[in-house]
Amino acid sequence: MRILVYGAGVLGSQLAHVLVRGGNDVTVLARGKRAEELERDGVVIRHVFQCKTTVDPVRVIRILEVDDTYDLIFVVMKYNDFPSVLPVLADNQSSNMVIVGNNADARSMQIFLEKHSHVEKRVAFGFQVSGGRRQEDRMISIGGANGQMVIGGLDGEIAFKSILDQAFEKAKYKLNVLDHIDAWLKSHLVPILMLNAVSFNEKREMIKLDGNKQQLMHMIEAMDEGFRVLEAMGIPIIPELQAKLIRKHKRIIYLMLKIYSILPIYKLVAGAFGEIEALNHAFTDWKKATGTPTPHWDVLKRDFTILK
Repeated sequence: MRILVYGAGVLGSQLAHVLVRGGNDVTVLARGKRAEELERDGVVIRHVFQCKTTVDPVRVIRILEVDDTYDLIFVVMKYNDFPSVLPVLADNQSSNMVIVGNNADARSMQIFLEKHSHVEKRVAFGFQVSGGRRQEDRMISIGGANGQMVIGGLDGEIAFKSILDQAFEKAKYKLNVLDHIDAWLKSHLVPILMLNAVSFNEKREMIKLDGNKQQLMHMIEAMDEGFRVLEAMGIPIIPELQAKLIRKHKRIIYLMLKIYSILPIYKLVAGAFGEIEALNHAFTDWKKATGTPTPHWDVLKRDFTILK
């Protein structure tokens, strides 16, 4: 199957690796030094937990032309980068696209693609359950040997589900298809935002979580407030368990965050400042629209973050 992975960061590289190993004809869109690395060395990934390094050759393009046609396009990018690529995707003649990553505004993205394309656009949304970071000419992955993507359509079943199944038929990878992917993505946004908002200094550089009790307790309460904002919007929390844990087992969550603040694993799962800033803007709009009070989130922003 002819597949394009649009984006060659950590998660895009991991997905390309899985798809190549699944017997697909994989092309990766990359630019600059990263494109040169891929052309020279292929997709090089150091799998931390498996203690191995894999190398997979791929085709590389730097621009998606209008007439380039693929059976599937996976757009694997940060939330704040999606708006710049939507016009390119709309112009392209391929029909089946999966937008992968943190997403606060999936519906608007789908509407844009459907409105501005000259061919039928069939769009799904997903989130790759993984993490990692770049290290020189390779990616460091904590995604595990098999990998998994939470995926779904906004209007019922994914119209091209059979094509997705074929693409992953021989891959060691699980597609976890959900009926309410938009609710899942918005629910996922809450802990991601509260966790990452306190992880940057004034230079927008990643720092360790401070880990003091006051900060951690504000983070836990802020997550609860975030879920209440979603509930005020009529959005169910998916999975429901995460809200229950925050509300009924704060001590357990506190201990988990305390451990997280000590271990260096934060470097492998942390977001980028630009994406966290964009997610914060989306959450602020939701908060204003619902009028939901968020006193702990307000304290976090005032005393512990550089988000405005």
